[in-house]
Amino acid sequence: MSDQPNFAGLRVASFESRRAAEMARLVERYGGVPFVSPSLREVELGDHRPLVDFANRLITGQVDVLVLMTGVGVRHLVAEVERHVDRQRFLSAMADAITVARGPKPVAVLKDLGLSATHRVPEPNTWREVLATIDAHVPVAQQRVAVQEYGQSNVSLIAGLEARGAKVEPLRVYRWELPDDTGPLEENVRRIVAGEIDVAMFTSAHQAVNLLRVAARLELSPALRQSLGRIAVASIGPTTSETLRELDLSVDIEPEHSKMGQLVAAAAEQAAAVLARKRAGTARGNASAVCATAEPLAGASLRPQPGPWDDSLFMRACRRQPVERTPIWLMRQAGRYLPEYRAIRQQTTFAELCKNPRLSAEVMIATVRRLGVDAAIIFSDLLPILEPLGLELEYSVGEGPRIHNPVREPADVDRVTELESVDSLDFVMETVRRTRAGLPPEIPVIGFAGAPFTLAGYAIEGGTSRNWAHTKTLMYRDPGAWHALAGRLARAVVRYLNAQIAAGAQAVQLFDSWVGCLGPEDYHQYVQPHTRAVIAGLTPGVPVIHFATGNPALLRHLAAAGGDVIGVDWRIELGEAWRLIGLDRAIQGNLDPCVLLSDRDTIRRCVQSILAQAAGRPGHIFNLGHGVLPETPVENVLALVEMVRELSGERRSNY
Repeated sequence: MSDQPNFAGLRVASFESRRAAEMARLVERYGGVPFVSPSLREVELGDHRPLVDFANRLITGQVDVLVLMTGVGVRHLVAEVERHVDRQRFLSAMADAITVARGPKPVAVLKDLGLSATHRVPEPNTWREVLATIDAHVPVAQQRVAVQEYGQSNVSLIAGLEARGAKVEPLRVYRWELPDDTGPLEENVRRIVAGEIDVAMFTSAHQAVNLLRVAARLELSPALRQSLGRIAVASIGPTTSETLRELDLSVDIEPEHSKMGQLVAAAAEQAAAVLARKRAGTARGNASAVCATAEPLAGASLRPQPGPWDDSLFMRACRRQPVERTPIWLMRQAGRYLPEYRAIRQQTTFAELCKNPRLSAEVMIATVRRLGVDAAIIFSDLLPILEPLGLELEYSVGEGPRIHNPVREPADVDRVTELESVDSLDFVMETVRRTRAGLPPEIPVIGFAGAPFTLAGYAIEGGTSRNWAHTKTLMYRDPGAWHALAGRLARAVVRYLNAQIAAGAQAVQLFDSWVGCLGPEDYHQYVQPHTRAVIAGLTPGVPVIHFATGNPALLRHLAAAGGDVIGVDWRIELGEAWRLIGLDRAIQGNLDPCVLLSDRDTIRRCVQSILAQAAGRPGHIFNLGHGVLPETPVENVLALVEMVRELSGERRSNY
């Protein structure tokens, strides 16, 4: 077909093993030059006793749920067990157990065995979807759950099951090793380093592990990493992408569905644009048109220095560690409801206040002291980051922020520049430094930025909007322009937040204030890759709060984009929110700000309800579902803080 995506002669490296020949044919069909080097092999474990013991427990009814993670693993499992246990008895026992199959491959193997899965995990088939499927269909509290693992243990899945009360038995079926002949893989390492490869495609996470392993053996690790930053890197899906980023490798292309054919098609369609931007230097060698980890500031990859704040209630809750009571801070905690803030605002405009580090720090320090909250968020705004990108920002009295040169057409995206330096935003970093210096050392400081979608919405609409029609129009009519804009914003946000961390922020919050206007499918396609890129590019060891409002249906996708803490609004109960995002995340929220306009008894009742929903789980940070409203009585805010302190301490003592 003439409109089929085409590599147009690009040189494509793939590390597929079992389907290497099929991968080569696919690349050629899409006009690429394939260099396929098998990168791993599955090796059966030498000790078969754990598998035989498991088979006997399954046959005697001592296993309640069996989670099957891979098709290859199911075949290995049956092949190993049938050497020692009657095959039909084992298959009958599998049929009697509740089986949860992660995606189509284990389902297909079960079908070949004459079995069917009780529950099938939907795409993108990550461990989070496994947990979501179990939450929806399989109560696992006090149940014996066996997890057929592949290659290596998934600690997040096991922790999630244990958090749900399951008695988990990891069932390791095989391990991954390098192929017997590593020559082709070594050649691909050398080709990438020599600049003879344009696209690298990964169909499993461990391919990248073995690629780096071989590079280290050849003493080419730094050169390989640098070269991978200059070419288009394509990943088959979220699980593989997550591992690549953990290995500090950027991901440029990810198909909508985690299938090999769709991966090749997506790479053929997008690789040329990715390479053009990288080679033009607009992405500074570490970004992409669709999903990029922006280049961090020098030193940003270093973990921050420890301090007294690390043992604070807030930081421990971010890490889901036990706390004596629930920590509390409030979005927009320094705002117009405070007479002290109004007095300062009489002296200056909002824009001038944001650009005055002394006053901005003074406002927040005074607020923290008055309220007695457990963390301080810097006093600033979402939008100053847009000015050095070439957008003309003004705060109009009574109208809010206005962008006088909005991005309305695809061609307008070209005038939104890369944020090459944060020097023009140093007033924000100075606010961080002054706020940190003026607070007790045990009070953490939170930096923040707008998420790519929310920043793009302001840039396109020229301000706030009821339906975000201009934003969606650009997004739908020209996805390429949309991804170029969102990618540019994502890279800017990474540099901006890493600079705040370097200036002294102990945690950061990413505000996606307007993303609730989208449905889940649009979020997954147009937003998630860029938000994921931001979070993946931030300084390791610094908690990230990922906050969005307006649409609980997005929570599962929000969590998949990343974040140590997921912030939720009042439109969903905390228990249901945790079910969607997984108990491996902390959660922040979620009192309706309007409750603070009511009487004390109502506030107390609502606080009790939220704490009851949290149910003493580790990792709850009390906050509002959005910012404090200007008309809120100060006395009610003070009462709220005291109630959370009192009631969470009482409740926790009962657990």
